[in-house]
Amino acid sequence: MDERTTVHVGKVIRDAVTFNPQNWGKDAMNSDSLLQTVMRLFDLLRERKIDYALVGGIALLHYIEGRNTEDIDLIIALSALQQLPEIKIKSQDADFAHGQLGDLKIDFLLTQNELFDKVRRKHTTSQHFREQDIPTATVEGLLVLKLYALPSLYRLGNFAKVGIYENDIATLMHDYNLPMASLFEELKPHLSETDMAELQKIVAEIEQRIARFRKGTRKE
Repeated sequence: MDERTTVHVGKVIRDAVTFNPQNWGKDAMNSDSLLQTVMRLFDLLRERKIDYALVGGIALLHYIEGRNTEDIDLIIALSALQQLPEIKIKSQDADFAHGQLGDLKIDFLLTQNELFDKVRRKHTTSQHFREQDIPTATVEGLLVLKLYALPSLYRLGNFAKVGIYENDIATLMHDYNLPMASLFEELKPHLSETDMAELQKIVAEIEQRIARFRKGTRKE
């Protein structure tokens, strides 16, 4: 990416917060302060030499266009998170923690989950963002995480989020044409046979949509 297209994390977060109608009418927030808070977060991570990986919507923006998000998603060890007392933890369970640094919302995927830890160790590379170079999940890592989350989203009946995740998966598959069989092998130890079978059906349907799309564009 050149400097014109390099993702500016702070501006993405600020714009998403500012233009979300659900935030209108709430107590005034200095949206410009989010720019400094985002920079502070990544400075803290670097200064304390914390191993982490950027995932979620911001990471996706490095690979595809059009994503919008109000928070930052990081894979991190619980022990490393405890080195960041500046972040106020709002909730936590075995796999996830939700925190806040000032007005900045941060979702943490904890490496106690073996799949999250594997993505951080094996599917992460340094990518250039406007703030600084940031360890970021690769396309393979993002696909693994999106596929892993889908069965739970279906069980929760979260139709809107299912649609977002499936669109992200479809866009990454279309743009990068990765061998999905190897990703299924990585997911197999972490999902039930039923969930794996459903994921394979979903991916097969997406592959059919991509094939139809490519066939249609060739005719034009």
